[in-house]
Amino acid sequence: MARDARRSTLVDIAADAGVSVSAVSKVLNGRTDVAAGTRARIASLLRQHGYQVPSRLGFGVVDLLIADLHSPWAEELLRGTMEAANEVGTSVIATTVHSPQEFAGWLGRATARGTDGALCVLHLPGGRELHRLAAARIPLVAIDPPVEPGDAIRSVGTTNWLGGMTATRHLIELGHRRIAIIGGPPGLWSSRARLDGYRAALQAAGLGVDESLIRRDDFSLSGGRAQAGELLSLPQPPTAVVAGNDSQAFGVLQALGERGLRAPGDLSVVGFDDVPVASWATPALTTVRQPLAAMAATAFRMLRSDPATVAGEPHHIELATTLVIRESTGPPRR
Repeated sequence: MARDARRSTLVDIAADAGVSVSAVSKVLNGRTDVAAGTRARIASLLRQHGYQVPSRLGFGVVDLLIADLHSPWAEELLRGTMEAANEVGTSVIATTVHSPQEFAGWLGRATARGTDGALCVLHLPGGRELHRLAAARIPLVAIDPPVEPGDAIRSVGTTNWLGGMTATRHLIELGHRRIAIIGGPPGLWSSRARLDGYRAALQAAGLGVDESLIRRDDFSLSGGRAQAGELLSLPQPPTAVVAGNDSQAFGVLQALGERGLRAPGDLSVVGFDDVPVASWATPALTTVRQPLAAMAATAFRMLRSDPATVAGEPHHIELATTLVIRESTGPPRR
């Protein structure tokens, strides 16, 4: 942009914002001596005119929006984001976001201070939120989106269907025929895909799908324990179970212990995620490894690219899952 044209644009922005050209220049150059509300108004106008506005903090910032920071699953996502950000000298601000209202609160703060973009975990912004993001020129990449995102949002996930199939096939190859599954919430895309993979493995092996062996609950230890208790109380209990995630699998192991039972002799157990503590369980947990840190790092690098100029960049990337066999699975007791 030519110097005179740039000056003219800044004058127009100052007039629209009702401030001096000096105030606009301060925001453009990352100065902090502008009131937060005024800064947000100026920053929004600058971005609408194609300017890159530095954060109020004076350095590159990316936001990680996540429902819960207090779990090994979340820690892996945070680790992957921070490692990728450190490579390019960018800082990460983590914020808990459970609802559209909390998302709107974050967006107001981020617009005021500036951000290079957001990584959003398990929350898919709606039309109004996307419009506000576009107006503020804040790029976004979704990680493990709760529903299929379509072309409007770039996203990173994992091969959930293949993971569910691989876990179930492993148990079939060990000789199990009554294999249960504890799925996650039915509204989640990942939950449905893992359950579909389970069904596909049973059908490919010529085994019927027993609906009484299909349970759903929260991705939590308590959910896994409760559903495992019901499965173990069946007249013909399963000999193996595929849990929706590692937390549920730990709950299954607890339910076994409460009954004086043990994996894999009484019940083989497979988890999903391979969080670091999976290898610490007793017995060590067989699980489907979901590359959580790599998913976050991939999303960060997608965020830094410009989808308008990078030809052929995919809108959704799926990273491969792998089965990690440990001591919690074995042949059924004869």
